[in-house]
Amino acid sequence: MSEINSFKDLLVWQKGIELVKAVYEVIDKMPQEELFGLSGQIKRSVISVPSNIAEGWGRNSTLSYINFLKISRGSLFELETQLIIAKELEFISSDALNKIDKLIHELSKMLNSLIKNIKNKS
Repeated sequence: MSEINSFKDLLVWQKGIELVKAVYEVIDKMPQEELFGLSGQIKRSVISVPSNIAEGWGRNSTLSYINFLKISRGSLFELETQLIIAKELEFISSDALNKIDKLIHELSKMLNSLIKNIKNKS
């Protein structure tokens, strides 16, 4: 197992970056009039996921870190809801939603596991 010296070494953060790229690829094809509406909100939600993992890492408190990981997990659920709305409005395809949904669920499991492991160590 490799040593973790930075939030960038965390697989959960790396998966978060992968999710951002996948979402941006899909969202960039949404109608231009949604730029400051739903697509803007989706982008804020997805960026929040790895950002909160990184911010929590930078805190000097285990409880604070866990809180930021929970915020990141909450952003995942917010993102999932927004993507369902985008699919219902026919802004994105079922295939695109399914691909991203798999990443969301994988990342959610990773966050749950990390939170549990940190709680067990403290």
